[in-house]
Amino acid sequence: MKRRTSTLAVSAAALLLASPLLTGCSTGAHPGAAAVVGDERITIASVQERVETVREAQRELPEGDQLLGATPALTRQTVDFLVYMEVLEAAAEAHGVEVSRAQVQESRAIAEQSVGGAEALETSALTATNGLPFAGDEQIDQVLRSQLLTQGLAQRLGAPPGPEGDQLLRQVFAETAEEIGVEVNPRYGEWDAEQVTLAESDTPWLRADEPTEEEAGFPAPPA
Repeated sequence: MKRRTSTLAVSAAALLLASPLLTGCSTGAHPGAAAVVGDERITIASVQERVETVREAQRELPEGDQLLGATPALTRQTVDFLVYMEVLEAAAEAHGVEVSRAQVQESRAIAEQSVGGAEALETSALTATNGLPFAGDEQIDQVLRSQLLTQGLAQRLGAPPGPEGDQLLRQVFAETAEEIGVEVNPRYGEWDAEQVTLAESDTPWLRADEPTEEEAGFPAPPA
């Protein structure tokens, strides 16, 4: 079976092209959680660690200040992507789609070759101006895995290229999200089903940066 492999200069829209119509509300207290997807808990600490990995890599580049300024919503985008990945993994498992470590490494080798080497791929992943930046082997491999899972799922479903196929994938993601359940800490925004993305919260007292101990769970909006 022929697989298509792309480089890491991937926009957030492309990564989320088939994102489910997730529920952005909280139904209970989840201390220390940025989001809960099914049985998987995405912690605030893991989000902050991931964001700092990107920030450190950005600072090391000559254009570091520019990159830092160009990604003010990095934390929210990171939560957005991690939620998407959990739903994607669940949808793929439900439809019998598997991606091995060897396939990810093969995809990475092809991507590195296409952009001029491992260092060029890392720079491409970090400096993409139209999407979410990624840094480090783990993050890059996760993006490649997401691409392979999406491709495999599309093939399994018989989804044709183009809007019709995108709509079919979107429907599968929506059904998966509804089945497993998705809750997002409102400090990271509200899920916009129409735009298929996490939008900024209208509640000004919710902040995504450096939450206090009291704010580390899912706070309830004021009455």
